[in-house]
Amino acid sequence: MTIEPVYTISSKASGGGRDGEVVSASGQIDLDLRMPKEMGGSGEGTNPEELFSAGYAACFLGALRATSKQAGNPVPDESTVKVTVGIGKDPSDGGFGLTVGIEVYIPGVDEAKARELAEKAHEFCPYSKATRGNIDHKVTVVV
Repeated sequence: MTIEPVYTISSKASGGGRDGEVVSASGQIDLDLRMPKEMGGSGEGTNPEELFSAGYAACFLGALRATSKQAGNPVPDESTVKVTVGIGKDPSDGGFGLTVGIEVYIPGVDEAKARELAEKAHEFCPYSKATRGNIDHKVTVVV
């Protein structure tokens, strides 16, 4: 598969990785990074999993809007997507791995239709495509 990007952005991490700083080329992101308390850090900054969950949630909501509109069922403006990213030990190699939980809320749409729209968005979303087969995903519909 060959992708021809219409937009690119880079970010640079410095310092200790999870205890450092990350700055995007646009300057819109300029954040201190700290290990979460749950992993022995101070928790006083953000972390890669928090940033990933934010990007994934925004991307998935965009995919939900695009696919539902294309199917002739545009979702209400009040629709939301919450992405929960988990990190933990990977027993297969002793390193770390990620999990992703995706909660989709589409007000005024019955659960079966909402589930169908969420699954279409999951197939379409670039973040879902990039992580499929590498991260356990669980997509749920919140009624």
